[in-house]
Amino acid sequence: MPQSPTPRLAFLPLLENNSPQATAWVRGGASAPNLSGLVKFYDAPYGGVLIEAEIFGLPNKNVPDSTTFYAMHIHQEGDCSDNFTKTGNHYNPTMQPHPNHEGDLLPLFGNSGYAWGAFFDRRFRLQDIIGRSVVIHAKPDDFTTQPSGDSGAKIACGVIVETE
Repeated sequence: MPQSPTPRLAFLPLLENNSPQATAWVRGGASAPNLSGLVKFYDAPYGGVLIEAEIFGLPNKNVPDSTTFYAMHIHQEGDCSDNFTKTGNHYNPTMQPHPNHEGDLLPLFGNSGYAWGAFFDRRFRLQDIIGRSVVIHAKPDDFTTQPSGDSGAKIACGVIVETE
């Protein structure tokens, strides 16, 4: 793909074609059983990954006109069993302090239970995250507290798999 004058112009066709190279179907656990959604990962120009998340049933769903932030991270292990206790720590191969882990992502902005967002990240490549998990937490990441931003309980999880 030729370089465009602004990265956004290169990202739009990726989202419009809706052909991600990897996805994570996120499902809520015991504390958020109605939570579900899809996180898509696109191999993007400029040496990075374009990430798009659409999440339904966040805990603030029944609060009209509510807005709440939720932390979203890539975790080391792709095991969402046992109410997400086996996901391990944030993906952090370079051993950086929080919030500079490669797995530290932008927060979700829940509006009456729904969140959508897309962003570009060049701290990892697609092949680095296949088989790991996307985890949504009950609270926003404070981007300060070590080791993981005081983001609260894991309320949803999905394993990142390569698409065909």
